[in-house]
Formats: sequence, C-alpha cells, structure tokens
Amino acid sequence: MEQRRVYLDHAASAPVLPAAATAMAEVLAMPGNASSAHAEGRALRRVLEDSREQVAAALGARPEEVLLTSGGTEADNLAVTGLVRARQREDARRRRLLVSAVEHPAVLEPARRLAADGVVDLTVLPVDERGRLDVGALEGELARTPGQVALVSLMWANNETGVLQPLDDVVAACAAAGVPVHSDAVQAPATQRVDLAASGLAAVSVSGHKVGAPVGTGALLLRRGTALAPLAVGGGHERGLRPGSSPVALARGLAVALTAAVAERDEVGGRLAALRAELLARAAQQVSDLVVAGGHGLGTSLPGTALLLLPGCDGDALLYLLDARGIAVSTGSACSAGAPTASHVLAAMGVDGDLARGALRVSLGRTSSRADVTALLDALPEVVAAARRARAATAPGPVPGTAGGLRGAAAPTRSRVPARVGG
Repeated sequence: MEQRRVYLDHAASAPVLPAAATAMAEVLAMPGNASSAHAEGRALRRVLEDSREQVAAALGARPEEVLLTSGGTEADNLAVTGLVRARQREDARRRRLLVSAVEHPAVLEPARRLAADGVVDLTVLPVDERGRLDVGALEGELARTPGQVALVSLMWANNETGVLQPLDDVVAACAAAGVPVHSDAVQAPATQRVDLAASGLAAVSVSGHKVGAPVGTGALLLRRGTALAPLAVGGGHERGLRPGSSPVALARGLAVALTAAVAERDEVGGRLAALRAELLARAAQQVSDLVVAGGHGLGTSLPGTALLLLPGCDGDALLYLLDARGIAVSTGSACSAGAPTASHVLAAMGVDGDLARGALRVSLGRTSSRADVTALLDALPEVVAAARRARAATAPGPVPGTAGGLRGAAAPTRSRVPARVGG
C-alpha cells in the first residue's frame, strides 16, 4: 500500500491552489505579448492589469504601486538596492543601511554586497531572545547619525521561527527621522493582514508560492512617490523598474491565489493556531527538554509556524527520519537547506550552538489537518530517540546540549549590540 504523505513545510512552499492553476492554464492558451498593440496583445494586457488590480486590492495598495517580480528574493533585492541607490541620488549623505540580524538572506546578502562595494555603511541590528528587533537599538542608531540613514529593512514575520516583528513601532520611529522602511512580508499574507496603505511602509515584498501560486511569482509593493532605482535595464515594463516581457499567466496565478488567501485568512489563521497549540502542548509532553524557539507566541508569531529545538539531535537526522515515515518538515529555511553552518536566526537570538543543531521547523498551511499533526506527534518520540542514538554514536563523549536552552539575558552575545560593516 502506498504511504500517505504528510506535508508540514508550508513555509517553504504551499501547494498550488487548483483555481490558480486553472486560471494560469487559460492564459497560457492565449497567444501574443502583452506589450503588443494588436488584439491578442491587448487581450493579454487586460488580463495583466486586471491581475495587478486584484493583487493591489488584496494587499491594500493601488494598482500603480504593484511591481510584479519573479518572487520574494527578487522583490527584496530590488527594494534594498533600488531604494538605497535612489535615496543616495537625492542626498549623497544617505550612506547608512540598517537591517535586523534575523532577515532572510534575500535581504542580508544584497545589504552585504552594498557594503562590500563601498556603497553603504551597514549596521545589523540586534534582536532579543525571542527574535524580535530591539527597537531601542534602532532608535539609538537613527539618533546617532541624523540625516544619514538611507533605509531600514525589517521582515514582517520570520521564516524560521514565525515570530512577528514590531513593525508599527519601527515605522513610527523611522517616520520621525524621515527614513523609509521596507519589509519582507513573504511569510505573512496567508494569515496576517498585509496592507501597504495602513502600514506606513515604503515598500513590501511578497511571494506567490507561499499562498498557493506557483514558484516564480511575487511582487514589490512600492508606495506612490517612493523613488526606486532599477536593478536591470532593457525595457519599459513595470514602469521601467523591472524590464522584461510580462509573464501574464504567472501574474494571473498570483492574483487568484492572493485573493483566495485573503478571503480565507481569518478562518485559516484561527484553525492553524489551534493546531499549533495542540502540536506544541503534546510535543512538550513527549520530549520533556524540548525548546520552542521564540516561545509559544500566541499573538506574537505566525499561527502555523513552530521551530522546535530538540537537544541531543541533529536537524538533518530528524528530517530524514521523518521523511522516511512519510512526513515532510524542514530544519529551518528551505533557502539554506544543506548548509553546514547553524542558523543565523538562532545565533542572533542567543541560542546555544549545540542546541541549534537540533532545529526542526514545522509549518502548517491551508491544507493542514489535525490528522497531519497527529501523524507527526505519533512519530516524534521514536524519531527523537533514533536521532539521539545516531548522534551519540558519533560523539567523542557525552552528547552536549541535552539540558541546554536559550542563553540567559545577561550573557553577552554579538546580537545584543548593533554590528557595523564599513562601506
């Protein structure tokens, strides 16, 4: 009998929504190029702009504030690099870039490249033991060099822990200093109200494949009046900010999936919160020394994401043992799967490096059920025991970390003060 698969890795990618796939197939059957002036081109242009309007309506934006991209990574790169360069064209003193220590690599890497190229002085802002930005540290940096900060970038919700960031406080502090804020909201729209107009943000990145659109879809929401320098040139598409022939079918899939996600957001969010609470409560009973990175987080984290830290285990062993039992999870961000280094998110939170090795991310989504959670919980004790035996067999001495946890608040870590990278 074929094994039933249980998919609990929605933070990496959600299953494609059937309605989105159907809508895309209809557009793929249409010939032409949306930039052409003939009837076929005009028909595609109508679909493209209708899709843009739907995306805007779902995310509290105007249609002209929606730049279609290939996903969240491109949107983040475009926002970080494009906003900084545009700000510097207006005022050469704007050389400072502030980002949090727990950002996705799609934000951290372009920020580091700008610093390496001498374009900016990069400051990486610390987070607390829950993984939330230290707003006081941000305010201190804004006050330290008035008129010199080009941009602040802070994610909406962390892709590994699910922890929500204090965006309202950050936007207020930056508005007082005249600094725009960009947010990577890739993990948010399925369960959180993402509204560009209400947020006060200058730019917001979203990705389609987290809400049921296919991989390769996304958008950068850019508040009207915000200057942006393009990363690529070669055409007037997307107001000249993202050249290339418009992938109309992908835009249609993004629009349909986002519209559906927003319509069912509250129902899905409530259901996932209940499933997550059951998962954490029962997992703690089964594994007494289990730690939840960021805490249980009711109201302060995404309702469907939990990062479990299992002392004495290796995350890869946990993943493969569960996969052999038909259960798909991850050890953290899918973008860093297979990387030999510990999660930079956990390091920034002050999590002991040995404990961080046993990270297991469980992320629920629209298709998740109680039966899925039960399947994971039924397998967890045996899997943890097997992972601990495997690690003990290769360890030169007693397996460390079995009583470890988060470092005490008094313990100094590099994440507790801003880290500066010279330009």
